[in-house]
Amino acid sequence: MNNWNVNSPDKKTVSRLMSGLQITPLAAAALAAKGYTSPEDAVNNLNTSSLSDPFLIKDMAAAADILNAAVDSCEKICVYGDFDCDGIMATTILYSFLLEAGADVMYYIPERSEGYGLNNAAIDKLADEGVQLIITVDNGISAVSEADHIYERGMRLVITDHHQPGETIPRAEAVVDPHQKDDMSPFKYACGAVVALKLVAAMDGGDYTLALEQYSDLAAIATVADVVSLTGENRYIVSLGLERITNTDRPALIALKAVSGAEGKPADSFTLGFVLGPRINASGRAGSPTLALRLFLSEDMEECQQLARQLNDLNTRRKSTESDILASIYDMIDSDPGLVQGRVIFICGSGWHHGVIGIVASKIEEQFGKPVFLASEDGGEVRGSARAFGEFSVFGALTYASDALEKFGGHPGAGGFTIKPGCTDSFRHLLEEYAAKNHPAMPRFTISADYAPAPGEITVDNIRDLQLLAPFGQGNEEPLFYLENAEILSVDGMSGGVHSRIRLKYGNITTSAVMWHTSPEELPTGLSRFCDLIVTLGIEDFAWKSSSAPQTPQPKFYIKDIRPHGFDQGRYFAAKAAYECFCRNEKLPGNYYPTMLPDRQDVVRLYKSIPSGGINSDALYCAMADRSFNYCRFSVAAQALRELGHITISSGSSRIARVENSPKSALESAPVLARLRSHLPGSSR
Repeated sequence: MNNWNVNSPDKKTVSRLMSGLQITPLAAAALAAKGYTSPEDAVNNLNTSSLSDPFLIKDMAAAADILNAAVDSCEKICVYGDFDCDGIMATTILYSFLLEAGADVMYYIPERSEGYGLNNAAIDKLADEGVQLIITVDNGISAVSEADHIYERGMRLVITDHHQPGETIPRAEAVVDPHQKDDMSPFKYACGAVVALKLVAAMDGGDYTLALEQYSDLAAIATVADVVSLTGENRYIVSLGLERITNTDRPALIALKAVSGAEGKPADSFTLGFVLGPRINASGRAGSPTLALRLFLSEDMEECQQLARQLNDLNTRRKSTESDILASIYDMIDSDPGLVQGRVIFICGSGWHHGVIGIVASKIEEQFGKPVFLASEDGGEVRGSARAFGEFSVFGALTYASDALEKFGGHPGAGGFTIKPGCTDSFRHLLEEYAAKNHPAMPRFTISADYAPAPGEITVDNIRDLQLLAPFGQGNEEPLFYLENAEILSVDGMSGGVHSRIRLKYGNITTSAVMWHTSPEELPTGLSRFCDLIVTLGIEDFAWKSSSAPQTPQPKFYIKDIRPHGFDQGRYFAAKAAYECFCRNEKLPGNYYPTMLPDRQDVVRLYKSIPSGGINSDALYCAMADRSFNYCRFSVAAQALRELGHITISSGSSRIARVENSPKSALESAPVLARLRSHLPGSSR
């Protein structure tokens, strides 16, 4: 279960936005919930219609002059990129432009095994090949020693990047990064590909016409895939790019859309972030980044189709690899539930593909609602990725645990690390110590709804009006809406049971709702007839279906989260926190322990309440919960039955099931009950 927060936008603000922008109450409420207080505020942030002068970025003029001169003098230039989608798109943009300008140009993107950014081995290779000028895209701002090595090898360097600089700026002819302290450009959140696009415009005298016409589609994909803020100038880039992608004549995109199922459909942020972007990223995660680069540099349709199929296969392989790692993690948790009962989750495996560990960490983080640190040992080296949310800082935790690390980096929400040999247990201990010192009450993974609409507000016209806020993404997330007390009419599986379709009645609306990547068996509603939901709103358009009688479009819900109606989240999370404190042997107030101890009747009732086919554990708890049977008692009773071999609890599906014909045993012999009794008043410990 996740923590929910439901906003209640100020009515006067909603009214002001409605009248000033001529929008519906639904759209106005969504804007107000996102912090917009006036029509002018919304227009300034959402209706950017141009890009700022590229020469306002520090060193942009110098970089453009250096590159133009290098083209004219036939210097050998290398565009040095990165292996993620942003780096690949940035490399494509700058390399293509330089090639068309007649430059003697090559590209280099390191394989993931080489690590991120510039490295001395690659620099030596480029020097041996006669490169005279290296220009980085989407990297370089932290490559201080590598920059010195470039000059030692007799080459020059221009850096273009969008990451935060350190205290020392690398040696270079020009350093183009909007985050430099003395940079005066107005927009700071461009990805690497947009910085490259702006450099192309600067080389063309500052005119964006050619750059946007040729490369806005690539810059839009990179912007969404790199999860940078979709505000200000990025909205203009993505809006323009979406239009070009929808009507593309670029062979690479035609082929990629065809293999991914996006052909013939209008492109939106979802298309970029969850359809095209992952396939481009798959080349760097599960193969070689040059595969995607070759696709976007090719003008031959047959070659593009072949390369697009290879990318699609790599993406399928990447998803399979993720599933294998997740299955391995779930097996480890099922064997040792303590792995997810700490303040943070730290799990170390062996042979896990480093290209997908970060994705898996994000999934574990969302499922268990805790900061996650995943690591894998490979060839004697233990490397990992971390994800966190709220006030918990990954970078702060890694800094605190730095004595156990060979190297690390990142920011509050994510990071990477390499553990010193033999220091895995020490690293785990330091993470927990950091969390306990800085977060006596750990942040909760929270889903926030922007507004709770009445059924009458959910109309096709009002939902269409929400598109005025698009494109959606980081910093301008798609609005979420809270629906209370909807009636469940039926539940069916989709795609072989991978997803769920729920037929719902909400007020006067009867429609379908889809919950992706959650099977009917995994729904926490169980046998509940009524539920609460947090959803995004869409439209069920039947125009594409063959039907003798045309049907009218109607609202459709896409479920972000669901739970039984009336769920008391405050009571649930307080009891869950207490149970996990007990599991970690942390001291609790003395009066807690008696309320946590189930009696025999509680345990028997729990066991008998489990259907023969099993049930989602949260659904079972919600069906059984009453004032005396809190989540602590439920968890202790379930753990006792698990220890005695009478039930299994799957961490992957959160499913609890009875073990048929399990051997009889005395309930009192369950270790968890003995531990709990030792804390009761009068016990001899």
